Amino acid sequence: MSNLSRRKFIITVGATAAGTLLAHGCSSGSTTSSATPSGATPNAAPAVNINPADAPEVTGATLGFIALTDAAPLIIALEKGYFTKYGMKDVKITKQASWPVTRDNLELGSDKGGIDGAHLLSPMAHQMTLGTITKGNQPVPMNILARLNTNGQGISLGKKYLDLKIGTDSKPFKAALANQKVPIAMTFPGGTHDLWIRYWLAAGGINPDTDVSVIPVPPPQMVANMKSGSMEAFCVGEPWNAQLIAQKVGYSALITGELWKDHPEKALTLRADWVAKNPKAAKALTMAVLESQQWCEKPENKEEMCQIIGKDRWLKVPAADIVARSKGQIDYGTGRVEAASPLAMKFWADNASYPYKSHDAWFITENIRWGYMPANTDIKGTVDKVNREDIWKAAATAIGVPAAQIPATTSRGVETFFDGIKFDPEKPEEYLKSLAIKKA
Repeated sequence: MSNLSRRKFIITVGATAAGTLLAHGCSSGSTTSSATPSGATPNAAPAVNINPADAPEVTGATLGFIALTDAAPLIIALEKGYFTKYGMKDVKITKQASWPVTRDNLELGSDKGGIDGAHLLSPMAHQMTLGTITKGNQPVPMNILARLNTNGQGISLGKKYLDLKIGTDSKPFKAALANQKVPIAMTFPGGTHDLWIRYWLAAGGINPDTDVSVIPVPPPQMVANMKSGSMEAFCVGEPWNAQLIAQKVGYSALITGELWKDHPEKALTLRADWVAKNPKAAKALTMAVLESQQWCEKPENKEEMCQIIGKDRWLKVPAADIVARSKGQIDYGTGRVEAASPLAMKFWADNASYPYKSHDAWFITENIRWGYMPANTDIKGTVDKVNREDIWKAAATAIGVPAAQIPATTSRGVETFFDGIKFDPEKPEEYLKSLAIKKA
């Protein structure tokens, strides 16, 4: 197993990306907004009548988020009063500087000055549970209660490659590299963005471990580092791909739904010990987030959603730079414009919120592929330990989600990627054998 240690991670970031920018981005500072932030949007609904038997054990939780559009369900749940509606009136949402900072604060827990849960890269829940990314490799069990979104990420390249108009096929990029090991950024080793860009590179015959230098950079610093010349491509969530184009620094080769249609992305994740201690509160948090996801999905709410999340205390990005892609209007910066992409970010449609166990199995299998987890990792056992789709179903039922919108199975079945490769969650070893480029 070739896990990336904390020390190696920090050295890698410091040595390969813009030093001052990254030092700032990996600081432990954060900003916090409570369930009644100053200048908040009026609550969408008054608090429901909560049966004393169902009342949450606590009324608060501290949740982290990264400045990305797919954090919208947490932000809107706070701003629109959904947390308060379900008895969680003291929820705090804290901005995290980077995914390593999020991990560190999850390890601490709120009782030690950290956080109880977060808007999180889905694979990080598995990594922390297994202890592959934690201090001293000590397991910190996590629970995924909901998927926050599907789709909505992008792979972008610097303007020096604009004439090539590279898309889903990365072979032209390989030729352009001319055996130079250029830096390419993602947000966290083994996280979703790392897995997307590795898959894309490998599908075109580029070995991400030997042909390029894949480095971690915090999402809000992607554009600045591309502008400074610290890297030549990146994979990150919105709004940073759109920001790159708006600032005329580069273009989007693809949006990640083109790699895998309706792929899973971030997750509402809580420390497992917090969930065990506060099961009713965990359900209440999930109810609030699910209702928020339903609100975020509605086309008539997109403008307001972007106005809210673009505020300084959240993403600190002009709403105009968020709204187009949120509506499925994808300007790739190459002249290609999709007016209504079916591969735009989804919060609720097509079961986007439901945490399929089959998707968690793929995340673990890919981590094995690239050596972040041991080859003998118990995939099913880890998924069953982390995934709490039972809480999702209980929360969905409680807020009146129609039975037809509640999946009857924990597997979405065999998944097919853009290059024709298939993943059968019942046969992950066959998937690994089918891959030409891998460590495992």
